[in-house]
Formats: sequence, structure tokens, C-alpha cells
Amino acid sequence: MLTDSKIKSLKAKDKAYKVADRDGLYVVVSPAGTVTFRYDYRINGRRETLTIGKYGKDGISLVEAREKLMMARKMVSDGISPATEKRKKKNQIKSANNFEAFALKYIAETDFAESTRALRLATYEREIKKYFGYKLMTEISTEEIRGHCQIIGDNL
Repeated sequence: MLTDSKIKSLKAKDKAYKVADRDGLYVVVSPAGTVTFRYDYRINGRRETLTIGKYGKDGISLVEAREKLMMARKMVSDGISPATEKRKKKNQIKSANNFEAFALKYIAETDFAESTRALRLATYEREIKKYFGYKLMTEISTEEIRGHCQIIGDNL
């Protein structure tokens, strides 16, 4: 069984290695020294792995990892894959908050003449999408937008 002091004493090796805890929880120590909590389980006859989180001051504690493990074990007992649910949630967050979703919604819902709407959409597709389209809104800074507007202006 793992303890905080035991986890802190784990050293990086040439290859990643596992150290078991209990109830299926284990840590993987990467060659860079990162310690990550994981849980392997079977659902519908398939083995799957849930990455619970990284250990440390910027990550989660052993106690938190064990709490998340208990929630994951409950999901598995209910026939739900925790890894699949985590992936779905992550994708929903990304798709809901990316710049492209915002821009297309703005263009579609703002009261423009059809010619203006077509012009704005074409400008977005040509000048903006490749730079900001798939970024999360929270990842885009004012400086990035100003800089890109300057580039567009210089090209006109």
C-alpha cells in the first residue's frame, strides 16, 4: 500500500514503471519523474485504463486519488466506463468553448444582411480559423488577437 512518503521517494528510471496501491489503483513513474495515478478495469470484456491525475502540489494527493478511484469503481459496477465518460466530458468542454464555436454562433445569430454574413464567414474561414479556430476561448490573449489583426491589416 502506498503512502505519501513512499510516493515522494519514488525515483525515475530509464523506463516507466508501476507501483501498486490497493483496489486496483497504482502509480506510474515516468522517465522524467512524473508520478501519475491510474486505474485498470474491465468493462464489457475489454481492459481499459483511467488516468486519474498527476501527483504533487500541482496535481492531486493520494487521498484525492483514492476518492476518485472509489467513484470510478462505482461507475464500473454500474456498467459505465469512467475513461470513456472522462473523454466525452473533455471533448464537450473543448467543443463548447473553442473559438470556432463562438465565431460561427456569432456570425449566425447576429442581425446582418446576408451579404455581410457571407463576407464575415468568408473572412473568418480565410483569415482567422487557421490561427484561432480550435483554441479554447480561455487560451486566446488580447495580444494574440491584436497581433493577428495587424498581420491581416498589413496584408491588405
